Amino acid sequence: MSVNPTFQPVDDRPGLTVVDPVENKQYPFQTSGAVSPHSTDAEGFYFPVDAAVSFTTNELVLPYVVPIYVRDPSGEMILEAEHYAYETLPEGTYILELMAPIKLYVRVRSGLTIASSDDRLSFDFGGPTSVRLGARSRHKRPAATVATTAEPADLARAVSTFGSALKTTRCDRSLPSFRGHPPRLVLEDELRIPEGVESPDTGITIVVPPERTAVYAVSPLAYYLGATVETGSYPRIETDRGFEFSLDRSDEPFDRTVQRVLEHVFFFDCVTRTEGLYQVDLHERRRLEERVELAFDELYEAPLADRLATVLSVPFETVADLAPQWHLVTHATAASENVATLPFLANELSVVRTAPEGRERDASSSARPAAIDEFTRSSTRSAEDDLDSASIDSYVSPPDVDAFEQAWLGDGVPIGANKLSRTAFENGLDRSTSSEGVEVTIVCNDPKMAAEFEASEDGLYGEREKLPFDVTVHRNVSSGDLRRLFAEDVDFLHYVGHVRNGAFVCSDGTLDTGSLPDIGVDAFLLNGCRSYDVGTRLIEEGGVGGIVTLSEVGNQDAIAVGRFVAKLLNNGFTLRSAVSLARSHRLVGNQYIVVGDGGVAVGQAGSGVPNSCRIDRIDDETYRLQLRLYHVDSGVGAQYIPYLDGVDCHFLAGNELPPMEVSGETLSRFLRLAQIPVEYDEEFCWSTDDRFATL
Repeated sequence: MSVNPTFQPVDDRPGLTVVDPVENKQYPFQTSGAVSPHSTDAEGFYFPVDAAVSFTTNELVLPYVVPIYVRDPSGEMILEAEHYAYETLPEGTYILELMAPIKLYVRVRSGLTIASSDDRLSFDFGGPTSVRLGARSRHKRPAATVATTAEPADLARAVSTFGSALKTTRCDRSLPSFRGHPPRLVLEDELRIPEGVESPDTGITIVVPPERTAVYAVSPLAYYLGATVETGSYPRIETDRGFEFSLDRSDEPFDRTVQRVLEHVFFFDCVTRTEGLYQVDLHERRRLEERVELAFDELYEAPLADRLATVLSVPFETVADLAPQWHLVTHATAASENVATLPFLANELSVVRTAPEGRERDASSSARPAAIDEFTRSSTRSAEDDLDSASIDSYVSPPDVDAFEQAWLGDGVPIGANKLSRTAFENGLDRSTSSEGVEVTIVCNDPKMAAEFEASEDGLYGEREKLPFDVTVHRNVSSGDLRRLFAEDVDFLHYVGHVRNGAFVCSDGTLDTGSLPDIGVDAFLLNGCRSYDVGTRLIEEGGVGGIVTLSEVGNQDAIAVGRFVAKLLNNGFTLRSAVSLARSHRLVGNQYIVVGDGGVAVGQAGSGVPNSCRIDRIDDETYRLQLRLYHVDSGVGAQYIPYLDGVDCHFLAGNELPPMEVSGETLSRFLRLAQIPVEYDEEFCWSTDDRFATL
């Protein structure tokens, strides 16, 4: 399967669109006249690119304003440009790095004028100029497979190979694009590490208790530090330069200490990287410099082992309130089969905690989602149905965590968490490709539920000229047609209808998931009653991730949830973050969870980072705006700058920005840039609502 980006013509205007066919990301360019791009070599962009084309144009115009870094051929940064920019550069050779959903690079030899407004960014070359445009997919695949036993000592040696996927040991690896995918792990009867799978020589060793769960917990940290893992009686981090840091604390469990180290080191890297390739004004650096005295330029150049010693000399409590909220905590049981999922958790830099014992609940307990006394999305309902949980015979209730989202890896059905599976991650490595935009299939098998996708003027998905969706709607389909739809290679399937006894209700009967062929659909929302069993079967047969229900769902509530989640997915939120946000707004309780890889994103955020906001009116002309930044699907470590008058610094994704007082005109202009969820007057709404057109 080719994972290289492609360059597609634009039908209705001069230009071209760059498409990442695996990640289903697109970015369009407008040119001064019709262009005929032809393939060219991928050298000369300073950074690696997967594919490149060349063409001649006077100007390139971008439909969204994204941060731009202008470099010379040696990679030295000349300037940064964002919104409301106007920069002119003399004749010369320039490399322009675009922080778009796809990694894009433009190389030209010419004079250069960069101009941007709210929603437009242009590069004027002063006349016909040969332009080279390169693109790199963010899609990552394991480069090797390591065989290991489930014994802690062998597993520690296997996890020690994870750092081989790092593209640098500098602070820049805090950006997702500088982290490759760790090697696969497979359980066998002996440890076998392929020749050539070598982690960087960082001089860092992590000693963990001789327990499988301890190795699980430390695997993301070992990956990020490029560290060697060993088992021993005294848990610690040590370096070949004599530094030692104890992981044995009396006031917290081992896995919590490992989490604090990972978050602490990662945060300092995000701040320190501003001395390197991306010399931007970062809000968190301003705050950190008020509390600690560090020479960040020297820290950036220091070897990783020395940098680690310096950072861990700063108490956790000194910076805990500055660091972004972590994106994901995974509770993992000690089961040996969970070994194979560790590379995927490390790739996401998920915190891994030992799943607490004794969290199982009887299916009839209060932890189970309650039945609903109204028109629901099961075709029939009886007392027996209320007691029957199909294969849902063991609920688990993960503890609350200080993170955006949480997941469960092990037996049982988690209440309020993502049910992970190795199969889903493996399926995601080979997810379907498309160069025709995001392909969405909507199936509605009950006309009483059609309001879920009919009530909006702009539709559930797509209708965004700059980021096209290919949406098809099917009504009252037969079991044969539904079987065919699930087999097609589409990015997302939104099912609106009844589910009964683990089967879809169709116009000619039911479709049991046991009769489905290999699944071509990557991700899905099954908005019917008790769709958990159906969803997990779809994952087993080829799906990557999906949103399902654990119980009866009322029709009106399901409509509200379906519409809300669809808009979030449309704008770059992941499956997991969409359900989490719906839960925080009390649109859902325990009825909806995510199965499979909850980090899948269907659409993309025009700004690059999904966000929401709260607006409070101060007076007739002034408003208080507070933005909440979510993590991107490509991984933790992204940064964002809001396009608002007077804002001149970047913020780390995962943080809540300080409140800003803005005029009504400024706020209205900002809200028009993208469709984001808004809290206003104690009501939930969207930034594109008419009420915000004029403030």
